[in-house]
Amino acid sequence: MAFDFQGQLNALQQQHRYRRRRVVDSACGVRLRDASGEYLSFNSNDYLGLANHPEVIAAMQAGAARWGVGSGASHLISGHSSAHHALEEELAAFCGRPRALLFSTGYMANMGVIAALCGRGDHVLEDRLNHASLLDGGLLSQARIQRYRHNDADDLAAKLAKCSGNTLVVSDGVFSMDGDLANLPALSQTARAHNALLMIDDAHGFGVLGQHGGGCVEHFGLTGDDVPILVGTLGKAFGTFGAFVAGSEELIELLINRARPYIYTTALPPAVAEATRASLKLVQTESWRRDKLQSLITQFRRGAQQLGLNLMDSPTPIQPLIIGDDASALKLSEQLQTAGILISAIRPPTVPAGTARLRITFSSDHSEQDVARLLNTLETLV
Repeated sequence: MAFDFQGQLNALQQQHRYRRRRVVDSACGVRLRDASGEYLSFNSNDYLGLANHPEVIAAMQAGAARWGVGSGASHLISGHSSAHHALEEELAAFCGRPRALLFSTGYMANMGVIAALCGRGDHVLEDRLNHASLLDGGLLSQARIQRYRHNDADDLAAKLAKCSGNTLVVSDGVFSMDGDLANLPALSQTARAHNALLMIDDAHGFGVLGQHGGGCVEHFGLTGDDVPILVGTLGKAFGTFGAFVAGSEELIELLINRARPYIYTTALPPAVAEATRASLKLVQTESWRRDKLQSLITQFRRGAQQLGLNLMDSPTPIQPLIIGDDASALKLSEQLQTAGILISAIRPPTVPAGTARLRITFSSDHSEQDVARLLNTLETLV
């Protein structure tokens, strides 16, 4: 047999890069239960604690009672319900854009947008630390791909100066493994100066950043003209599932007609759209969730500084604790689990070699006591 599956698995184990799934036996929350017991979890992207919110659950139950549990077809056949359409209109208004378009996942949204807009002979410039979905979208497009130094507008400008024709600049808004923010004002100014189009995936910014939860664009006080293509996911701060692209009327119509992951995928269940409509209202009206989240982040960072922990410079709920080598990161994760705390070890290829880390994430459902417990445990172990 040409493919040595077991040999490849053995190599991953020797490199301390073998991954295993955890079978969870509880609803999403800051307390997780599996076969081995109950744990305090700092693993989830449910930043605002909406995944198990009673109003969101009730909206999904009512949606299922009305619409059933599936959409039955793609959006372009018969799967686009009035629930989907209403959510798109509400997301567009939330982002201050003319239109929004739902996708089944953020991965599909990113791949669909880039491949629909770019092709052979075009240029796609990506931040070196972009999410895999953005990188794969560039590859799928078959455009000429260049990666600029992380958050370096000068390096981007130097590369843009050598491009001609259709050029797309692509970046995360909040980088999912580092927790830092893209310098959107500089990226926007640089893209405009070189007649390039800017696309931002703000998966980890929506709901968390900005006075009203509008994400990185609101945080920096920018407009739709500054960031023409905006992507967001609904399975993080919104607590549900799916993704969307927001932009101009012409952009959305083009994606409807050319984005293959949109055209050839069954639409989200309408009940999920109804749940998301409820969570979108909570994101906008319950600003205390963002306030509490920032308070917890400040508490943790101050405590970590006193302990001398090697944290990355992140103002977001993503607080990476750099360990270095893969084996040590795994060991610390296992020691924390023994102490009743769940934090996953993130290793290459998700992050660069030599930067294995614990990706600590916070939710507004955490308490000050939870953060104190985490700090006390880390003080004992590190």
